[in-house]
Amino acid sequence: MITNDFFKHQAQTTPHPFAMEISRAEGSYIYDQNKTPYLDFVAGVSACSLGHRHPKVVAAIKKQLDSYMHVMVYGEYVQSPAVKLCKLLASNLPPKLETTYLTNSGTEAIDGAMKLARRYTGRSEIIAAKNAYHGNTMGALSVMGYEQRKQPFRPLIPDIRFIEFNNLEDLSQITTKTAAVILETIQGGAGFIEPRNGYLTKVQEKCNQVGALLILDEIQPGIGRTGTLFGFENYNCIPDVVVTGKGLGGGMPIGAFTASEEMMDSLSDHPKLGHITTFGGHPVIAAAALATLEEITTSNLIPETLVKEALIRKHLQHLLIKEIRGKGLMLALMVDSYEIANKIVLQAKEDGLILFWLLYEPKAVRISPPLTISKEDIIKGCNIIIKILNSI
Repeated sequence: MITNDFFKHQAQTTPHPFAMEISRAEGSYIYDQNKTPYLDFVAGVSACSLGHRHPKVVAAIKKQLDSYMHVMVYGEYVQSPAVKLCKLLASNLPPKLETTYLTNSGTEAIDGAMKLARRYTGRSEIIAAKNAYHGNTMGALSVMGYEQRKQPFRPLIPDIRFIEFNNLEDLSQITTKTAAVILETIQGGAGFIEPRNGYLTKVQEKCNQVGALLILDEIQPGIGRTGTLFGFENYNCIPDVVVTGKGLGGGMPIGAFTASEEMMDSLSDHPKLGHITTFGGHPVIAAAALATLEEITTSNLIPETLVKEALIRKHLQHLLIKEIRGKGLMLALMVDSYEIANKIVLQAKEDGLILFWLLYEPKAVRISPPLTISKEDIIKGCNIIIKILNSI
């Protein structure tokens, strides 16, 4: 059976994966091998921003396949889908964020942004946040603020320091030795924690004072998920480098880091190929991302995200729900214990609803459906959750 082969031949990330065998997916639904539908409240962990197999994304992929696929390593040939995608990103970002390096994943983009900061500033120290999650390559792992997950892989990249997210006193640790401060705009794995009291603005001001760069990780909150195209637009802050991924690809693998043209030029010489990738900017992936970004920026999906957030909050009121953290369709349902959170996620699957956990916060349940989810499906999913809570 294919499930046996899955466990034997495909490397596992946990001892107990869901192991649901997928036959197809469309819109806000995933179907198993028995054609059982599951309402998707996770969207591939915030990646399927337009749901599954959005017709405009599928059409863009098919059209590009008829022209060419991979032809050359990144940056050598002019490939229309990648150029148009970078230009569209620039047109939707503040002026100084004008040049984009396309990668294969968010974690690779984080590594590229860290290299850029060290190369451009000539400094080595990078400051990250406690309980931060930026990916799992050795570079991204080095700025992960969760020692339990890092310890087995040490030694990691040196000259990394950690501050507490939302703690203004810790900003004194940002000095003229600091190349960059890297933060998630909204902390994801820690429990969808938003910046408070102008925190990001004050971090930016401190970075400006000492000549450090501010890198914001928008891999989850970016691309319309929080009611603006980029999460930082909610918090009066413009980073020096912005990292995107997940939802940008519309279900295809992508990452990107964007900065000023001057800053990005520092990766092109001394040494040449300061950052290089074979498949970054892949024309088929870029075509999918371009279609995704065009749809999100020209439709009403972004303002609708806040309407849908309000609908979720309205229909998820229960004594066992202590709080709903986050913004837009990046929400974390907070309960009293891991046991309750685990019960919700596992029982929901049996009831036809896909939910998931967060990395570090055991009392949280992830709610990050496609931006395209209907209001009827939101209410349907919320009713399933309430039914489960009533049975506990």
